[in-house]
Amino acid sequence: MSYQVLARKWRPKSFETLVGQEHVVRALSHALATGRLHHAWLFTGTRGVGKTTISRILAKALNCETGVSATPCGQCDACRAIDADRFPDYVEMDAASNRGVDDMAALLDRAVYAPVAGRYKVYMIDEVHMLTGHAFNAMLKTLEEPPEHVKFILATTDPQKIPVTVLSRCLQFNLKQMPPGPIAEHLARILEAEAVPFEAGALRHLARAANGSMRDALSLLDQAIAHGAGRVAEEQVMQMLGAVGDDHLYAILDALAAGDAEALVAAADGMEARSLSFEAALQALSTLLARVALVQFAPAAVADGHERARLADYAGRFDAEYLQLAYQIAVHGRDELALAPDEYTGFSMSLLRLLAFRPEQPPALGSPGVSGGGANGRARPLPASPAPERKAAAEAPASGAKNVHPFVAEASPANTAASRTAAAPPPAPLASARGGDVPPWEAPPPWETTPATARDAGGVAAAGGAPDGGEASVRENPQAPFPPEREMPRENGGQGNPLPRPVGEGAPREREEAPSRSARSVAEVVSGNGSSVDAGAASVPAPEEPVARSAPAAAIEEDGAAVAAAFACGDWRGVVRALGLSGLARELAQHCEWIGCGGERLDLRLSATHRYLLETNRAAVARMESDLARALGHPLHLHFEVGAIAGQTPAQCDEIDRQARHARAVAALESDPFVRGLIERFDASLSEDTVRLL
Repeated sequence: MSYQVLARKWRPKSFETLVGQEHVVRALSHALATGRLHHAWLFTGTRGVGKTTISRILAKALNCETGVSATPCGQCDACRAIDADRFPDYVEMDAASNRGVDDMAALLDRAVYAPVAGRYKVYMIDEVHMLTGHAFNAMLKTLEEPPEHVKFILATTDPQKIPVTVLSRCLQFNLKQMPPGPIAEHLARILEAEAVPFEAGALRHLARAANGSMRDALSLLDQAIAHGAGRVAEEQVMQMLGAVGDDHLYAILDALAAGDAEALVAAADGMEARSLSFEAALQALSTLLARVALVQFAPAAVADGHERARLADYAGRFDAEYLQLAYQIAVHGRDELALAPDEYTGFSMSLLRLLAFRPEQPPALGSPGVSGGGANGRARPLPASPAPERKAAAEAPASGAKNVHPFVAEASPANTAASRTAAAPPPAPLASARGGDVPPWEAPPPWETTPATARDAGGVAAAGGAPDGGEASVRENPQAPFPPEREMPRENGGQGNPLPRPVGEGAPREREEAPSRSARSVAEVVSGNGSSVDAGAASVPAPEEPVARSAPAAAIEEDGAAVAAAFACGDWRGVVRALGLSGLARELAQHCEWIGCGGERLDLRLSATHRYLLETNRAAVARMESDLARALGHPLHLHFEVGAIAGQTPAQCDEIDRQARHARAVAALESDPFVRGLIERFDASLSEDTVRLL
């Protein structure tokens, strides 16, 4: 006897052996058991999901010699004849080759005659959507009111092409694609019955390659048995399919978790050496990333316990937000392979893109002015070494300090800018030409108001009183109202780098920031209010000490006092502002909440959403500890706890302030007479989203 392929040999013979279509089996079984038999059924679904198989089982259930039931015996002459495709009252017609109106008319002419050997005449029309419009019209009347002994079974892979007049005359059942798990289990049962040795991993690859079709899976299984000489091994199946093995995919995830660019490139080289499909690799990688994200949110949805345990490790090593981005990068990288110079370049660039968009960004390898680093991060400049005066001021111990906190000492009045600010008389308000005080937005910048002593000494203008105690202020050079350079305020994200000379006089931003950092009071920093306040007059440097050298030391002294004052109050937002952090250190500090302190330890709580800021950014933690120790005058260790935020982080407070300022700006615009006139005249409306805060 000739060999019979597995797809035909193991075709289900009853509803009990049918795999993956329980919803169809339930409906047909109940209809057969209760005798509520429709005259036309329509089965839709992709190839190899069981449309023809169900039609044969249904034909046996209708014509079994034991009676109409959902469990045909399979032993009578009718059942065996239907299985062998030689039963005279069961007709399978291929609509792709018999699609004309004449073919349909011939079939309908035979339908009026009584069955020859069975109880019902069953006509199964496969790929019914291939019929012509005239053929559909010819069968409408018979399909609606057929003889009592005639049953129609229609099957199609494209139900959209079937006229609605035909759909309305049939009971429609949509057959689903089978998931890989049930397919692999069914293949294992077949191999055990065939006494063929196999590896479970090989069956999983075959099930995924079948794409929901059991017939395709059985055909691939036949090919795998022949390829392995009677044995189904995972390595041989992967070579046969050209599939990307799990070892390559997990190696990519390990390299991403470790931030190792060389390992990613090595994985791409290994796939190229084995001539694997890079398109299939990106498809498999996106599927794996989706499975890892599924384990994060719904672990029970992954039925395979071994797979769930393996993916749980990666679910803990990757942030949920990054997994969503990585999945999108893999999907788009697959679409962009056709646009790449070659598939290897497109695949390797997709891997490097996955690495470049990791939330933690250590310094880039080989970047100038960067210490160490890896290939997966943006370059971050090293913190500049402090000037001698700044370093001396930071390391100088405070004499005569009294403790106001377990480990925060109050700065000496003789060494703090705050004491000098309090001792100096406040400057008189500027008078405008119209009379009254000058509003903040019309006040000249601080470098335009120069005390006489500072002007005579040739220094840059600084806010403060004249030597004789007068309040007069003069401009050093009316032709050059701005200094050559100024220092960027560190709370605005700068690092103290010089900015270029502003273009134009009296820019709104420059006038709004008129009070310099060295003239801000400690109360402003402690309260966390970023608005401009009258901080009093700053001390004027001695004529023999140039301002360019003494300003950093004064700024450090005041920064230390501001940090100490905010620290004593437990105001973490004020501490962050006074420290003037930037980059990842500021991002980490902004999303922390003050818990408590004791000894040389400060406890902070970080929200779980921003956990990634802490996991691999130890350099940012070290920078925060260094800046706090320099400002407070003693070592300080930070301890982070990841959990729900009970109060408000500095970032949340800043957002609340921003929303309040935005609301005030919108209200001011709505109350403006000119804007109100425009709204009333042109029936306009104010778009709040377009209001920008300066």
